[in-house]
Amino acid sequence: MSTITPQQVKHIANLANIPVTEGEVTDLADAFEETLDVVANLQSVDTSKVEPTHQVTGLENVLREDVVDEAHMFTQAEALANAKETHEGFIVVPIIIDQE
Repeated sequence: MSTITPQQVKHIANLANIPVTEGEVTDLADAFEETLDVVANLQSVDTSKVEPTHQVTGLENVLREDVVDEAHMFTQAEALANAKETHEGFIVVPIIIDQE
């Protein structure tokens, strides 16, 4: 079982662009560890004789027409307001695909 380090929490927070205090780092590391313990516990359960279930309530999706609701839209300026870097009205992100 691996232990989540404060450095890993800081790295995740940095990737998510979420500021965290030193006190929160410790709490988040403990919470991540607890979540991983629950997942490990679930993985140990024998489900070989259980049929997969995709829906248990019998309810069906209610579909609506796909229309633009301009009352709930951001302007371009609002959409770009929290971007770290922009260029000509677009959000600039670092390259994440290996070029080799």
